Amino acid sequence: MIELIFSALVTILPDYLFRRYRQGKRIGHEITLFNVWYELRWGLTGCAVLAIALITVIFHFHPTALTVQAPFRTVSVLSERAGRVAEVFVENNASVAEGEALFRLDTSRQEAAAETARRSIAEVDAAMTLGQSDLAVARGQADAAQAAFAQALDDLVRREGIAERNNTVVSAQELQRLKNAVMQAEGARDAALAVFEGAQTRLNEVLPAQRARAEAQLAEAQTEIALSTVHAEISGTVTQFLLKPGDLVNPILRPAGILVPDVTGSGRFVASFKQISAPVLVEGMLVEIACPSKPMAVVPMVIAERQGVIAGGQFRPGDALVDGFDRRRPGTVTVFLEPVFQGHTDDILPGSQCVGVAYSNRGLAMANGEIRGFQAFVTGLVDGMGIANAIIMRAQAVLLPVKALVFS
Repeated sequence: MIELIFSALVTILPDYLFRRYRQGKRIGHEITLFNVWYELRWGLTGCAVLAIALITVIFHFHPTALTVQAPFRTVSVLSERAGRVAEVFVENNASVAEGEALFRLDTSRQEAAAETARRSIAEVDAAMTLGQSDLAVARGQADAAQAAFAQALDDLVRREGIAERNNTVVSAQELQRLKNAVMQAEGARDAALAVFEGAQTRLNEVLPAQRARAEAQLAEAQTEIALSTVHAEISGTVTQFLLKPGDLVNPILRPAGILVPDVTGSGRFVASFKQISAPVLVEGMLVEIACPSKPMAVVPMVIAERQGVIAGGQFRPGDALVDGFDRRRPGTVTVFLEPVFQGHTDDILPGSQCVGVAYSNRGLAMANGEIRGFQAFVTGLVDGMGIANAIIMRAQAVLLPVKALVFS
């Protein structure tokens, strides 16, 4: 409307003044409703061309955001495993601190496994005590077998010496019996040594390995018991948290609730502009927004970052070829906004949908001499045209409550 009024003042009005005072044509006499389109054809045509040009320039260098959002992130409340709820520690919409317990799953099976592991450890300890006695018994048997073998070997050597001096004293049958006794004693000694080594291996290797396995099983059960209590990963507010003892939760199929952190978006807003506005959207560009959650207020923002890609062009590799016709919806240029003055966005609720307008400002470039002469004049004129969008933005901020409460 402002562009049309300005265009009419410099096109239709001079044309009418020329017709009135130069040609003597008056409204209602020579100029009527039926021939005004012909009589003021030059002014109307110029007004239309100039208005379209002004609107194009204003909306290009001072683009209007399609959407402005105050995003916030959420954290799903998930358990490490599936199970039934045994105890709930907080209520829905409660504020929780980091590390605070939220709920606990049933741990009957894990506690039974832990108790079994403790019993196994106690059994292994008893077996190790018994193994010390068995090792002592095996050591005594080995010593006795060694002594018996030495005694049999000494008897054989002594009788063989006597037989060499006088073969009539010792018979061949006696020597053979002594040799058999030595072989028997040697076998008994080897068997006793094997029993001793087996008892020693069981005491030093087998039983410690069994105890280590039982300790690992106990640690695993205790870890599962500890993980059965779900804690808040960050300070925030628990929402959609309606668990009751006996409910079944699953980290994949059924989360327990949602945790909204206290610090979600750090005061940043996300705005989407048409792709045609990409050349003029630069970091440091001024943007004004108005939100229903903070009515009757215009908040100055600044572009802190511009996303380097258009999200509408992304695709995931799959088993089907991508057809461009299926992705014909144009994407938008995404920019991230930060408040010019700290605290101005504190009253805006996270998740609010706002309206916004960006303003081109190349005054610094003109002051540094980067833009000179006629180009600087045109640039200043174009930057000044942003007043039209500024007026519209303030009108939207004033009419936003009326639109939301009356005409919704």
